[in-house]
Amino acid sequence: MKKFEEVLLGKKPDVVVVVGDVNSTLACALVTSKICFDPDGSRPVIAHVEAGLRSFDRSMPEEVNRILTDHVSDLLFVTEESGLQNLRNEGISLDKIHFVGNTMIDSLLNFKEKAEASTILEKLALVRQAGKNGVANSVTRYALLTLHRPSNVDNQDIFLNIIAGLEELATDCPVVFPVHPRTRRRIREFGFEFGLGGSARKHNGIAQGSGNWRDGIILTDPLGYLDFLCLMKHASLVVTDSGGIQEETTILGTPCVTVRENTERPVTVESGTNTIAGTKTDTIKGAIRRQLGRKRENGVPKNWDGRAAVRIIDTLVRRHYEKTSSRLALVPHAVPLEDRCSCLEAN
Repeated sequence: MKKFEEVLLGKKPDVVVVVGDVNSTLACALVTSKICFDPDGSRPVIAHVEAGLRSFDRSMPEEVNRILTDHVSDLLFVTEESGLQNLRNEGISLDKIHFVGNTMIDSLLNFKEKAEASTILEKLALVRQAGKNGVANSVTRYALLTLHRPSNVDNQDIFLNIIAGLEELATDCPVVFPVHPRTRRRIREFGFEFGLGGSARKHNGIAQGSGNWRDGIILTDPLGYLDFLCLMKHASLVVTDSGGIQEETTILGTPCVTVRENTERPVTVESGTNTIAGTKTDTIKGAIRRQLGRKRENGVPKNWDGRAAVRIIDTLVRRHYEKTSSRLALVPHAVPLEDRCSCLEAN
């Protein structure tokens, strides 16, 4: 926070944009809210992207970060309609709230086709080669797993319950598991083994289950964005505790099982492909069975159209122009901006 304060005092920005709900989001918002550039107390406008999301679970560190960041921000850029209602319920002024859509979906739509050039499916042996009859290569049926939340992976019993909930799925098809560094530490600490018939073994830098490759869980190192997007797009099912992946699978039409007791992104359940399974073994197994039986859908929540960033920029420019115009109105004989531009063109 002290270092960011030095940046603010050195650069004196007009706007500080904070994104999401991590600790640095709240830290930068707090520092900006208390900074003073002059005796009049002027400071940058604070804009929060992904505002208004609520899980209503204060035991989640992210929930505390979301609430506090929203209440010190000047502009609140909301991703889904539940966020509008949440902010209204908390008494936040309506002129601060802007329903712009989802910048993460902007990125997904922009890179969706480029992700098809990824070779991750070949690296993981998830592509059937074309036969002599001319049939094109096809993707093997597989599932994708991510786990990183401390409440899931730091508690040995809960972690074990989740893994046990994947037993039927891992027997039915490969489960690709890019392992978060925190999760990998817990796997070693708890002595978990993956892969039916033995522990995971390395193959070309990628850990794979021993025995029949179609059985068990395939552990990999963390993956880049395009590789992971490719895996999400072609998976039969995604099991996750990530909020962002709930949103991305909704747009991709990929069935998703969320191993949490709640979600701050209810639109993914109401309009998307997501279901909340909790962290008990039996409920996870049941949710997986139901999701595997559903048709792939492409529910598109309102304003998830790839133009969220454009709406944000439009709002920021408009706000800056209004602020500049109000300052000029206080200066005697100030020449309006458009008139100054005309004078420059004439000269």
